[in-house]
Amino acid sequence: MMRRVLVVDDEENITLVLRTYLKKHGYDVEVAGDGEVALRMIDSFGPDVILTDVRMPQMGGLDLLATLRAKQNTATVIVMSAYGNIDLALEAIKSGAYDYISKPFKPEEVLLALRKAEERETLKRENRVLREQVRQDHKFESILAKSSVMDELFRTIAKIAEFKTTVLITGESGVGKELVARAIHARSVRKQAPFIAINCGAIPENLLESELFGHRKGAFTDATTDRRGLFEEASGGTLFLDEMGELPLALQVKLLRVLQDETIRRLGDSRDVRVDVRIIAATHRDLVAETKAGRFREDLFYRINVLPLHIPPLRERREDIPLLLEHFIERNNARLGTSTRGLSPDARKLLLEYPWPGNVRELENTIERAMVLSEGDMLQATDLPERLRQAFDPVQMQLQTGELSIKKTTAAIEEILIRRALQKTSGNRTRAAEVLEISHRALLYKIKDYNITDL
Repeated sequence: MMRRVLVVDDEENITLVLRTYLKKHGYDVEVAGDGEVALRMIDSFGPDVILTDVRMPQMGGLDLLATLRAKQNTATVIVMSAYGNIDLALEAIKSGAYDYISKPFKPEEVLLALRKAEERETLKRENRVLREQVRQDHKFESILAKSSVMDELFRTIAKIAEFKTTVLITGESGVGKELVARAIHARSVRKQAPFIAINCGAIPENLLESELFGHRKGAFTDATTDRRGLFEEASGGTLFLDEMGELPLALQVKLLRVLQDETIRRLGDSRDVRVDVRIIAATHRDLVAETKAGRFREDLFYRINVLPLHIPPLRERREDIPLLLEHFIERNNARLGTSTRGLSPDARKLLLEYPWPGNVRELENTIERAMVLSEGDMLQATDLPERLRQAFDPVQMQLQTGELSIKKTTAAIEEILIRRALQKTSGNRTRAAEVLEISHRALLYKIKDYNITDL
């Protein structure tokens, strides 16, 4: 129950009336004369609801609201506004306030607003519980997915996790290959031992061998001390070789020896060191094609391709997108201090239909960018990158068809603009004609010509 209420107003008669009335109805009420006083009281009082005037000396309601959001305070804010300050009240709503009450008001209106806020919070809590249940039902380690192809992948991971056999994970960039590798490690008997990841394409070739196998002091100019490589660091655990297709041929030979003998030799050393490491490799390359082209050793390919796992791209499992959207929004709210509640229908439609060539990583980055740039608590289509909006802009699609006839292209774009104008004006043809800057009579003719009957 939302029983602690902080009333913030510089008019003493209003704070007195509300304090008396709300206490009579079971609320615990404190009052403050302006936003600065309110901020000093919030930590000790811990209000569930803050009733604040918009205009006050020192700190007004908008500044108070902004400060609360910056501090990630979860209290429900209801603003009170005189008639001339309605625009400010609406601005407060856009900034995250729950509702506003116009002055002068009856105490019963305030009570009704508080009860509506309680109902909303109850529904929000129930929704959070349900969403969390859905998330747990569709969560495998740290991977969120509900599509049938990912369910099948999860079942396979559960089967193979206990075995030391080498795994090769394939899939496009951004699909989450390292998350799958970590899930395999977390489900194995090695989960208490190290999981070490290395991107084979991100380290210069002359340093990669030392990074993997280590070196002895004096092995090369900068080798001033003995150093263990990642194979020794990961001993007893799992070594994840990301982008293995980038390994130079010389290192491929040495890696094959490690997989066969389970021993490594540091640079500059004359003795072998036995290691107990489970190898998980990943690549976005077609290793069969790389093998035929002579860029990847055939014997190494067969050695690592014992248990292949393929992660499908996001465009082939669109039913996972809503779950990921919700997860990224909640996580960014906690991490960035934002207060995004969700997505507008247009924004959701764009995100669900976009092909996501960068997969989950691109989706995650897109949502973070939109949340940082958004000025409201709902992400709009205009908050999304232009590439998403253009991908489904009918005018752009028409221009990209390759049609060179000016007459046909103009007619197609004209129909698109008429439909947009009618949608924007809720079918009001007079207003649509004004928006299109044509006569009402011309619009009627064009509606008939293009057979627009579905609006």
